[in-house]
Amino acid sequence: MKYDLIVIGGGSGGLTAAAGAASFGAKVALIDKRDTLGGDCLHVGCVPSKALIHQANEFYKGRNAAARHGYELNADFNQVKNAVKTAVATIQHHDSDDRFEQLGVDIFHGTAEFSSSQEVIVNGQKLMGKRFVIAVGSSPLIPDIDGLKDAGFQTNETIFSMPVFPKRLAIIGGGPIGVEMGQAFARLGSEVTIIDRSSNILAKEDEDVRDFITAKLSEELEIRSNTEVEKVSLSGQNKVLHLRSNQKEEMLEADEILLAMGRVPNTKGLKADKAGVDLDDKGHVKVNAYLQTNLKHIFAAGDVIGQYLFTHAAGQEGKTIVQNALFGVKGKISYDHMPWNVYTRPEVFHLGLTEKEAKEQHGNVTIYKKALDEVDRFVTEQETGFVKLIMDQKGKILGAHAVGEGAGDWMQSVVFAKSSGKKLRSLSGMVYPYPNRAAGIQSAADLYWREKLFDGGLKKWAARYIKWFR
Repeated sequence: MKYDLIVIGGGSGGLTAAAGAASFGAKVALIDKRDTLGGDCLHVGCVPSKALIHQANEFYKGRNAAARHGYELNADFNQVKNAVKTAVATIQHHDSDDRFEQLGVDIFHGTAEFSSSQEVIVNGQKLMGKRFVIAVGSSPLIPDIDGLKDAGFQTNETIFSMPVFPKRLAIIGGGPIGVEMGQAFARLGSEVTIIDRSSNILAKEDEDVRDFITAKLSEELEIRSNTEVEKVSLSGQNKVLHLRSNQKEEMLEADEILLAMGRVPNTKGLKADKAGVDLDDKGHVKVNAYLQTNLKHIFAAGDVIGQYLFTHAAGQEGKTIVQNALFGVKGKISYDHMPWNVYTRPEVFHLGLTEKEAKEQHGNVTIYKKALDEVDRFVTEQETGFVKLIMDQKGKILGAHAVGEGAGDWMQSVVFAKSSGKKLRSLSGMVYPYPNRAAGIQSAADLYWREKLFDGGLKKWAARYIKWFR
């Protein structure tokens, strides 16, 4: 069978490319290794993790409320897992085979491998294509730690279906997955320890954000930075992690270990060499700004290219591929305005450059920072955090960061302003319903006008004019 476009991978990037191409009338084949579409995000990533986080936060509130009245609550892990399954099943309906087949996409469930630059084989069947999209995603990195495999461990692919709730959970890795799951399990009742070999968790975040969220998380769990896990052993039913930190050796006992040390691309069984597609030394598919591989008719999107490992990034890449592959528009992918969130409580929002990056790239920058405990909505709800806006000398937004309840939602106006080339004053001039969390943005942006109008010479001239004006 011959297709205009063959998409390998049923995650966000692949589904976006397949649906978009089919909508324009292309003959499309979509191959996915799972029995159901949706990719890691739906089955073992974004959706189950956020469902678990929600359950953990609900229980945390209930437990604290009960404690104030002298009662003790314990989480029912089976009920938590059932809620996670329900969320996945509900969203799975949106990514069903029927939906894509109604769009005209031919679905193949099985592992795909290239047999040439124009052919792939799935379930013994050969499919020919004019153009291809590689969107096979990634898998958890399994570090080479002595005794780890014998002791056993969990990853994001297994933790949502663990048979027994761990009373003591050791998490290796302090990135977004590690801290999100760490806080969630701590709120459900685990004694959680996050072990990270770098000096800070959430290493990609702005320093002020990182320091704030680290302090908040430390109220609920233990964080061990600059620490290596040298080996893992068993002591009865306990897993024993042998740690080294600052030349000091110690042991940590846990009921379960969660690996959250990063991701590796799923290109091992793809046989990309038979197509002639170049991979980097870590196995990622190498692409140009148009998301083309070294073969112009083969594109790639999502985790497999190793850029931004987010569902929304993969979706944007899928859109870019549709216009390039079908119409030859030659649209470049840009990550300049790509935001992301870390779904802890409080939530972390990231857009653009950190303060350190901005100073390195632009020299003199201006920082406007507003504490959220000075914003009325956050005061009424006894919440805290801050907004931080980073500008160049002309008022152009270089970066925006926030820590606060729902920050990923109410900071979206900054994403629009930055991507539209608006300057900081546009955020100050908006009308924000009172009392609104987004007023934190207005309060930070208002600092710009206070500096320009009230701390400069204009104030003196205004005073003279007011006295003269009748």
